[in-house]
Amino acid sequence: MNQRDPFHQPSRRTFLGLAGAATGLAAAGMGAGWATNRPGIDAAAIVGTAHETDVLVIGGGMAGLFAAVKAHDAGARVLMVSKGRLGASGMTPFAKGFFVFDPETESGSIDDFVDSVSRSALGTNNPVFTRQLAEHALERARELRDWGFFDQTLSHRPFLKPIAARAIARLERVMITHLIREEGRIAGAAGFGLDGAGEVITLRARAVVLCTGAGGFKPNGFPVCDLTHDGTVMAYRIGAWVTGKEWNDGHVTRSTNPAACFDAWGDMFERVPGTNGVEIHHDLGVDMNYAAYRTGNPLAGGPPGSIDTAGVSGGPVTPEEFRRRPGRPGDEGGPPERGGMDRRPPPPGGKGGGPGPMQGGQMGGASAGMAIHKSEGLVPVDDRGASTVPGLYAAGDALGSHMAGGIYTQIGSSLAGSAVQGAIAGEAAAEYARGVDLAEVPSGRLDAIRAEMLAPLTRKEGYGPAWVTQTLQGVMIPNFVLYIKKESLMRAALAYVQELRDHHVPMLRAGDLHELRLAHETANMIVSAEMKLRASLMRTESRCSHYRLDYPDQDDENWRAWITIHRGEDGQMTLAKQPFDAWPSLG
Repeated sequence: MNQRDPFHQPSRRTFLGLAGAATGLAAAGMGAGWATNRPGIDAAAIVGTAHETDVLVIGGGMAGLFAAVKAHDAGARVLMVSKGRLGASGMTPFAKGFFVFDPETESGSIDDFVDSVSRSALGTNNPVFTRQLAEHALERARELRDWGFFDQTLSHRPFLKPIAARAIARLERVMITHLIREEGRIAGAAGFGLDGAGEVITLRARAVVLCTGAGGFKPNGFPVCDLTHDGTVMAYRIGAWVTGKEWNDGHVTRSTNPAACFDAWGDMFERVPGTNGVEIHHDLGVDMNYAAYRTGNPLAGGPPGSIDTAGVSGGPVTPEEFRRRPGRPGDEGGPPERGGMDRRPPPPGGKGGGPGPMQGGQMGGASAGMAIHKSEGLVPVDDRGASTVPGLYAAGDALGSHMAGGIYTQIGSSLAGSAVQGAIAGEAAAEYARGVDLAEVPSGRLDAIRAEMLAPLTRKEGYGPAWVTQTLQGVMIPNFVLYIKKESLMRAALAYVQELRDHHVPMLRAGDLHELRLAHETANMIVSAEMKLRASLMRTESRCSHYRLDYPDQDDENWRAWITIHRGEDGQMTLAKQPFDAWPSLG
């Protein structure tokens, strides 16, 4: 069965199938009670508003900030749209470490840095983006310092300073559900407001920069529940290529009260950000997941890479050069105490910058569904964040730049990389926008988008998005499916995910705007889950944060390549290899 847009208007055959399914629900007694939708809002009465701009920036985190500022400074009219508030729109509240390469304090060169990252990443990084990080991060940090970012714990006020100074328009609390492609290029986006009686918002733009972050399966213990790969999935549906879905972020949470993010991450929420210099590791892989798989127990606390796995044979391999050793700078869990700009004094009880050691027993899966920062997202066709859809750019965790490859190599590089890539993509989008007119979007297309967007509100019966999400979590989050992989279990999980895709997503219901948002997020997570399973099945080796029990060795002969995913003409999810040393071939 071909994969269809979850909220696509059904064909006659699909409609009859859905009608039959609804009849089946009623026959099972479901239609009489809990499955009945009782919306508290009239979808037909939701008003519509329209906006036009040169560059549309979707996302209000670090990448979105710099994309908007630099696109404006390059002469473009800019409109920012975010699901939450500027500076708090999915960006983790413990984004406190910012990497800078300062030639005056670093003993090595940028070439040395790039080479070292490439060795740690086992070739999976794109050195173009690794170098770009080192070349531009210091300048971005200086701008952030001028805006007050390094003086307070929260990001909203320092982010607002350059936005307000430039009078950049912004819409907050808006769930974008559709990217619009017309005439072979990007034409804008559409979504709905999350407050009040709601509104359907149409945004026409000459260029779009996705700064929507990555996402997960709404796991416990890690504040990424607002991130559900919305941008990646929307772009995939209109023809953009995606990469990096087989990699895994290995963040953990405490075994005591595992859902308590604040408790699990100690004083990280209360720290002011800081800068740090070069200290390259090979972190957040699946060594801890493998040890837990073999022993069946939570692991003792400590920084990534320091867990004692003595007596556990086999498993993921960390290059000897990058093994953490007690007493080496940076191996105590925080950022290295050298390099970079002037470091602020640590707050009481902690340090500035990156995360400190976690005490007590550790449980995996806290960031389940998310890959290593910068390793997943839209496939770039150049070093400025352009995607395979003309006029559509991406930056930060929405761009599959493989800046650090399939493993976390450098403390603070994620936040710095988002700033660097956002600035570059914003300038590139402004340049592109100067050369094109606004594409015309037929009214019939806009009507269809509205119908798809609001479909869960108009559905009389069906599945609540919370229940479908919980089912997805039960399928995807187990250690022996997502992290310690083997073909039989991944194929079993894929069968479940396909069932959710084909049967449950077309029957998602929503009773209000919040639940409507959840319905779209659930649909996006299901597409992401399929991508992760298919990419993990395809990569028949183990490398960095991808580990397979049935293919435990690294295979350089066949797998010096990234995996790209795109939607074929028949609607099927299509995967291919892209060599590490090449830009994608679009022929």
